[in-house]
Amino acid sequence: MGSYAYKYCMCFTRKFRSPDAQPPPDVRAAHLSYCGPSSDPQQGHGHGLRRFLSQVQAESPADVDRILAILAPTSASHGIARLVNRSPAPAPPTLDDFFGFLFSPDLNPPITNQVHQDMSAPFSHYFIFTGHNSYLTGNQLNSDSSDIPIIKSLQRGVRVIELDMWPNSSKNNVDILHGGTLTAPVEMIRCLKSIKEYAFCASNYPLVITLEDHLTADLQAKVAEMLTETFGDLLFIPSSDPMKEFPSPEALMKRIIISTKPPLEYKEFLKAKDNQNGNGNLADLPDQGSLRRIDSNADESDGKDELDEQDEEDSDEDDPKFQQETACEYRKLITIQAGKPKGHLRDALKVDPDKVRRLSLSETQIAKATASHGAEVIRFTQKNILRVYPKGTRVNSSNYDPMNAWIHGAQMVAFNMQGHDKALRLMQGFFRANGGCGYVKKPDFLLTTGPDGEVFDPKASLPVKTTLKVKVYMGDGWRMDFSKTHFDAFSPPDFYTRVGIAGVKADSVMKKTRVLEDQWVPVWDEEFTFPLTVPELALLRIEVQEYDMSEKHDFGGQTVLPVWELKPGIRAVALHDRNGVRYKSVRLLMRFDFV
Repeated sequence: MGSYAYKYCMCFTRKFRSPDAQPPPDVRAAHLSYCGPSSDPQQGHGHGLRRFLSQVQAESPADVDRILAILAPTSASHGIARLVNRSPAPAPPTLDDFFGFLFSPDLNPPITNQVHQDMSAPFSHYFIFTGHNSYLTGNQLNSDSSDIPIIKSLQRGVRVIELDMWPNSSKNNVDILHGGTLTAPVEMIRCLKSIKEYAFCASNYPLVITLEDHLTADLQAKVAEMLTETFGDLLFIPSSDPMKEFPSPEALMKRIIISTKPPLEYKEFLKAKDNQNGNGNLADLPDQGSLRRIDSNADESDGKDELDEQDEEDSDEDDPKFQQETACEYRKLITIQAGKPKGHLRDALKVDPDKVRRLSLSETQIAKATASHGAEVIRFTQKNILRVYPKGTRVNSSNYDPMNAWIHGAQMVAFNMQGHDKALRLMQGFFRANGGCGYVKKPDFLLTTGPDGEVFDPKASLPVKTTLKVKVYMGDGWRMDFSKTHFDAFSPPDFYTRVGIAGVKADSVMKKTRVLEDQWVPVWDEEFTFPLTVPELALLRIEVQEYDMSEKHDFGGQTVLPVWELKPGIRAVALHDRNGVRYKSVRLLMRFDFV
C-alpha cells in the first residue's frame, strides 16, 4: 500500500493512501472457478489455467501450449509459474498469481504479435504501412531533411518510405528535400545507407521506396547506380516491364522494391514546370498563398470530373531519340510504376488487363473520387495500387482521416510520421494487426466482384454484423511511470477512460467511464456495447484522461487496437504516450466479448 503526501495552502499537508492493485470481482470469480477448491486438484493446477485459457480466453490449442510453455516452472521459478505445474501440488495457485498473469500485457496481450494472415496474394490485396516525406524532421515548410526520421519509421514497422529526389546545387548529385520549400537537403546516398541498415529491423516483409523524381536523365542513371551498389541482392528487379500482376509480400521477403514514374514522365514534368510562373520560390507558389507541394502528384482536381489535361506528347514514348536520353538502367529497377492522374477521373481509374500500376491522389482528390466514382475506385484497387497523400496545405505535418481511403481499398495511405495527432494514432493502431509486419490483408468484400460486376458499396445502409462488448475493469502503472505531482500538485489523479470505435460513420462513437477522484489505481468496472456494421475495418480507441475542473484535462495514455484482431476474454492492455511509445508500466485490465 502506497502513501502519498501533498502540500496545500503553503503550510498544510494532506496524506492519501493508495492501495495496491486488487483483483476485480470477475477475476476473483474466474480464479475460484478454474483454480479454486472446486476445481479438480487431481489433474494438477496447470489444468485449471489450461481450461481457463481455452474456455474463457478462447485461445487455440497451439496458443494454450505456447502460453503454458512460457510460464513453465524452472528450478529458480516461483509465483505465476506455479499455475502451470502439471503435477499435483498441496496448495492451489494463489489469486495474486492468477491476477498477476492476467494483468501482464506481455503474457496476456489483447492481440497476437504473430503474423497470421495469408501473405501469398498480390501486393494490391494488402493495406501497407506508408510514410509521406519520410525524410523530414518536422514541418513541411522549413524543417531539416535527415535520415533519422527514416530510421525511426523503419523501427516502427513502416514499409513504404518516400524520398523526393532533386539535383543538388552543383547539378552533379542527388539531394533529398521537399521541393519548392525552405527545407534543408540531405544527400540521397546517406538515406539509402540508413535504409539498408534498418530496412528489416521490425519486419521481414518487403520494403517499398517511392521515389518522387525531379531529375535529369544523367542523374537518374546515377540513382540507378546508387540503388544497385547500396542494396545489392536486396534490390528486387522485375523480370517484365510492365508487370501484369504484382508479386506477393511472401515472395519478396527481405527485398527492397522501387516505385516511381518511368523516365518518360520526366519530360512531362519539364513541360509542366515551364508552364508555371516563377522559379519555385515560396512567394510564387499557387493555391491562394498557401503552401502546395510541386512534386509529381501535387496537382489537385478542381472538383469537376477531370484531373489533368491529356498530355499531347504521350506519343513520344516510342520516339527512339527520347528513349536514348532516358536512363534505361533506372527504368528497369522500377517494380511499381507510378504516374499522376490525367484527363477524366473515370479514365484515370480504368483497369488495364495487361498492366498494373500505382495511381496517386491527394486526400482532396480521393474524397471527390469516392463521392462520384466509389465503385470504380474499389475496382481499380482490386488489381492496382492507389496511394493517397496529405494535401499540400498541411504544412505542420498533420494528417487526415484514413478511413475513407481504406474502405475504398487504397493500399498506400501515406502519413506524416512526425505529425503526432489522432489520425497517426489510428494509423499506428491499424498496423498493429497481423503481428505488426506492416501488411494487413484487405477484407474479402474489397477484393470480390459480383456476377454483374457489382462491388462493395460503403454508402449502403448495412446491417450489424457483430456487437463488441468492452468492460473496463481498472488501471495501474501511473504511480510507477509518473511523479506524484505530474497530474495534480495537491492530490492523486482523477482518472477516467474514454473508449470507442473509429470506423465507418455508422460505427464511430466514443463513450467514457465515470471520474474516480484521488486514485492512483482506479477501478471503474464499467461495460460498454458497440454494434458494428463493418468490424473488419473498425478500430478500438482507448484513452485515459485525468479530469481537471479548471483547465484542459491531462493526458494519461492511449492505444488503438484493430477490432478484428481482438482476443476475447480478460486482457491486459498496455497504454502509450501521444507519440505511440509504450509506457513502461501503465496498463488497463479489460474484457472483450463478441456477441
